[in-house]
Amino acid sequence: MRIASLVPSATEALFRLGLGDQVVAVTHECDHPEEVLGLPHLTRSAIPPGLEPGEIDARVREVTGRGDPLYELDEQALAQLAPDLIVTQALCAVCAVSYEDVRAVAESLGSRPAVISLDPKTLGEVLDDLVELAEATGDCDRGERLRAALQARLDRVREAVAGAPRPRVLTLEWLDPPYTGGHWVPEMVEIAGGTSVAGEPGHDSRSTTWEALAGVQADVAVAMPCGLYVDEAADQALRRSEALDSLAAERVYAVDAAASFSRPGPRLVDGVELLAHLLHPERALAPTGMGWRDLTEELVVRAAPVDIRG
Repeated sequence: MRIASLVPSATEALFRLGLGDQVVAVTHECDHPEEVLGLPHLTRSAIPPGLEPGEIDARVREVTGRGDPLYELDEQALAQLAPDLIVTQALCAVCAVSYEDVRAVAESLGSRPAVISLDPKTLGEVLDDLVELAEATGDCDRGERLRAALQARLDRVREAVAGAPRPRVLTLEWLDPPYTGGHWVPEMVEIAGGTSVAGEPGHDSRSTTWEALAGVQADVAVAMPCGLYVDEAADQALRRSEALDSLAAERVYAVDAAASFSRPGPRLVDGVELLAHLLHPERALAPTGMGWRDLTEELVVRAAPVDIRG
């Protein structure tokens, strides 16, 4: 089977399912596992690089407000690749090519590919999608085995943090303006032994204000700007030290959102394990290969008033 993946999370899932040799093309944002880096890209972003977070948010609102797509699909390349299956999503208009556009293009291709849309809103639905994806390739057992293995890891986290005090956790999926974590992220916090504040499980992340967030009385704040890795997340957080300091959280972390929080794929389980370590280091070890950074002390220094007296 020849598979075109139009979602980074689906690309990761296909490789975890052992189907990487059937993937013939991916998106310009697909960067995991390393094998995908040599595959053809089928998409381009309509948002220019190098913009600040606030500028990105404004441009996204402008483009979507006009009804224009945020991503362009290389229809000619897709036709030449002649896929048997196209994997896409309709959950988030900001994350991938429009599902309607993909369907329309697929119907015009000579290979007449099947199209499946993976649109999970909860962690359980993310795991279920692994089975659906494997079934679409003709091997449902692969999905069942992977789902069972990931579920077992989640169960071990629950057991490890059972009975521990549950800190109040604020997850930030964007910092200018601030967005609170939605969809599967609040559930990840709960499994990891925290109490999610501000975000609603199973619902879209939503924009808010720093003033409103100061009122949630978070013990821990986690900066996880959508699609970014830890160095970029930490940089953005430190540049907003006063805003984060206003939250009065005891601890502030930056994490690899692109790896294990914003993409609804198998590595969300790694994110749960990392959260468990950050919230309960005495009960959960840090998973290997996970990027995170404790910003607490750096933010204190940056937010402290400067004495300009001689």
